[in-house]
Order: sequence, then C-alpha cells, then structure tokens
Amino acid sequence: MTAPIPPRARHRSQPRPPEDWEPERLSAGPWRLIIRAGTVFVVLAAVGIGLGAIRSSWAPTPSADTASAPPQSPQAAVPSTPTVSAAPSRGDGAKPAVTAAEAKRVHDRFQRELSAAQLDLDDKAVGKLEQGLALEMTLAGFETARMRDSEVAAGIWPGTKVWVPRRTADTGDWFVAAMHQPGVARVTDVLVRTGKGWRLAASTADTRNPVPELPAIAVDADGYAMSLDEFASGLRGTPKQVALAHLRSLERATKDERFAEGPWTSTAVRRWQRERAQLRKAGWDLDLSYRLTGKVRALRTADGGALVWYSARSTEVRTAKRPGTTVTLKGSAAVRTANRPFAQKASATYGRMYVAHVPPIGSTEPIRVMGDWTDVLESHGT
Repeated sequence: MTAPIPPRARHRSQPRPPEDWEPERLSAGPWRLIIRAGTVFVVLAAVGIGLGAIRSSWAPTPSADTASAPPQSPQAAVPSTPTVSAAPSRGDGAKPAVTAAEAKRVHDRFQRELSAAQLDLDDKAVGKLEQGLALEMTLAGFETARMRDSEVAAGIWPGTKVWVPRRTADTGDWFVAAMHQPGVARVTDVLVRTGKGWRLAASTADTRNPVPELPAIAVDADGYAMSLDEFASGLRGTPKQVALAHLRSLERATKDERFAEGPWTSTAVRRWQRERAQLRKAGWDLDLSYRLTGKVRALRTADGGALVWYSARSTEVRTAKRPGTTVTLKGSAAVRTANRPFAQKASATYGRMYVAHVPPIGSTEPIRVMGDWTDVLESHGT
C-alpha cells in the first residue's frame, strides 16, 4: 500500500492559481510548494524596482533523457494551417520488457528509493535512479539545499496509474506513471530502460486546483499504449514541432495563439514582458534563450491526439546598459550567488520539462501545456 506524503512535503498553505501571481510585487515570501515525487520547488515573486535596485529571479515555470542530443534552438513551428498528412506513425512494435503491473512495481520502488535519497541529499543514490537532465536538475536542487542548510522534502505520491507502450527502434522500452493527490498536484514521471536499469528521464507537476484531467491514453487490444516518434503526423503539429513552438514563444516572450491560456504559456509570456519592461526602465536588457534538449516522447491519446513530454535548457541574461542600478537574483538563483547585487550582468540557467496535449489534425482545440518541472542549474553575475 502506498505511503502517504509526509506533512512536511505538503503545501504550507493553499496555493493561489498561477495566474494570480504578480511579478511586480516586492514581497519575496514563497506562495507555493511544488512537489515532484517529494522534491520541493519554491516559486517566488519575480521582479521589483525600488530605491535604485532591481530584485529579479523569476523562473517562469516551476515538473532528461537517455540520449544527450545537442540542444536545439526553437526554430521550427507548428504549422499555422494544418495540412493533410500521411497516416499517424504507429508505436505498436515489439512487446515491451514489462507489463503494466510490473512497471508499477518498478515505479513504486523508484519512489521509495528516491524519497530516501532526498532525505539524505545522497548524490550517489539518486545517480542510480535518474539520468540526463532530470539527474542534473535533482543534483542542482540538492546543492541549493546544502547551500541553504535546509532539507529537501521527501514523500511518496499516491494513486499511481501506469501506461506502457510497445517497444520501437526509436524509443526502446519506457513507460509513464501518473499520480494525483487531490488539492495538491498531479505528477507524471517518464521512466526509460537502460543498460543499468530503469531511470527517470522526465517529470512534470500541475498544481492547479482543480487540476485538469489528463486526456485518456489510447491502448491496443493487449492493453499497451501507442508510442509516437517526434516526427509523427496526424496531429496539429508533430511532437517536435509543438515542443519547438512552445519554447520559441517563451524565448521571444510572444504569445502563440495555437496554445491554450495557462501558467506555462500566456501567463509566462506576460511575466517576461513585464520584467523586460521594468528592466528597460532601469537601464537593463533581458535576453532569453530556450533550447530543446534530449528526446521528445509521445503517447497516442484516445481522441487521436498525443501527450508529449519534452525538455529544455533556458538561460536568462540581464545586462546593464547604463550605470546606477543593480540586480539581485531571487530564489535558488540568489542562493547560488549568495544574494549578491550585480551592477553589470546577472544570468541564470534552468532545466525545464513539460507535458502537452496535442489535438489531432483538423481539431479546433488548442494545444494545452499540462505540467512542468523547473530547477535552477547555475547562476552568475558581475
């Protein structure tokens, strides 16, 4: 039986909807704890100008992969007008290495071992549970906790549901586990099979209350899910095109009308626009970069669409164009820079993971980003 999430891993207070957060506010108190399988992410107020100083740290979206593919700039876009394409690529290949019941046992063990590693801030232990960007983000979170001299909350998410796709040459063996704690969050984990065992490759959380339901996953006659490659057709855009379009919207701080309103799309864009405007008034520039990294993974949904998981590295660079005003980062980025004010340049790099529902071709429904995981990787300043 799944253990409950310990009290310290729960929210300290009822969170406000992400859309209510105003980055101009100067208060720096945390308003939300986002828990990913026990890991706590604290989202803070973003930017405020006062008495000659800018305090800025907003990480616009507070939820890795087997392949370490080179980062890709978000240049491709979702087609503005979908065109009729070939039949959707099929993922119903060889029988996977595990059944759904076996995959659930794998994930239950993963949760227990991850929780223990988090309690001890054990880099070596978590290195046997995660890989790629996911591992890098968790280790960065451990380092931030050490610098804060604080704990990382640990716990086990209840109500696990698992979907196992058939094996393909492109994706190998992998599966998705989804957990939901009503009033707290819904979490999705992507685990992949490697030569050293199963490893977490991606994870996302959605803390909206009530949290929107995930679309139903399509399964075949044997109960296996259908894996789609990153170039799969039959959707409003291929999985890779959708990922790149989302990242391009954030990088340019420009709303993409093909995506539904939400904390990781329109709200994030507005926050960047507000921060950029405030920085410019104070004589600073803001440059953003979002680069796709690792594999894009997708499962067919019962409506003919797809759930798509993708990861990115983002870098935000604030550069002074005239003297007289300083910038101090906030949140984890501030911890990494010992809360120092910077007069010339301040930068922060984040790991980011998302899950999005892409409707089938011909649908009038928007693309919905349905969760994320973000953690600072490094920050610097002069």
